[in-house]
Amino acid sequence: MTRALIADDERLMREQLRARLAEVWPELEIVAEAKNGVEAVALTTEHRPDLVFLDIRMPGMTGVDAARQIAQLPTNEDADGWPGCEVVFITAYDQYAVEAFEQGVVDYVLKPAERDRLAVTVERIKKRMAQRNRDQDDAPPLAAHTPDMQQLLQRLAVQLNPNAPPKLKWIQATVGQQIQMIPVEDVLFFISDEKYTRVQTATLEALIRKPIKELIDELDMDMFWQIHRSTLVNTRAIAGVSRDLRGRQLVSVKGHPEKLEVSRSFTGLFKGM
Repeated sequence: MTRALIADDERLMREQLRARLAEVWPELEIVAEAKNGVEAVALTTEHRPDLVFLDIRMPGMTGVDAARQIAQLPTNEDADGWPGCEVVFITAYDQYAVEAFEQGVVDYVLKPAERDRLAVTVERIKKRMAQRNRDQDDAPPLAAHTPDMQQLLQRLAVQLNPNAPPKLKWIQATVGQQIQMIPVEDVLFFISDEKYTRVQTATLEALIRKPIKELIDELDMDMFWQIHRSTLVNTRAIAGVSRDLRGRQLVSVKGHPEKLEVSRSFTGLFKGM
């Protein structure tokens, strides 16, 4: 049975969506409801649903910010078998958002949820889930794990919060005993462990105390792709992609001998390799 979570700050909207979903997808199990983005992330962490419906505008943490955090939750490679979840945005008519969603990066539901439009969304979701279950080695990636989705979420975040600080142009990092200012465009890749993030350029290696999920919020995601929960790579630094003897995808980086592993959740970035 497919399991879903609904997040909307309006109780009547949650009830209405639940009722419409019962009509078009009676076997869907609603495992939790959230009133805001913070609750949505916490309940997704707790229940590990297959599908999350997120209201795009919620107090405290928007649905966009919640989606970005949900995309960073541990999946089957570093947790207990959860493969991640589909995301569907709920929105009142918002021309910018709807035009963005119509590009096909992510599904959306307009308020109030109409049965026919919701049925179309449900069929698309079912088709993607069936394909992933049928052919896990060559399945389409979750939308949240694609550059298109990351870039869309970044644009929507700016739209919802026009006073947000500009994207990082420099990284202030520790190199030996010194602090250096590194231009973002010079960074080949970022790799995080539990405590530090390594900043690698063609000529130096530095450390910062900032996790990948924060860098995703602060960097221009047109410039960087996430290829692993702990790795961001500069798209202009990608030299090629190969597979090792275990079938894992490895990214070769211009100007550096290290190969970067692509986690299973992000293998769809390099379809056909």
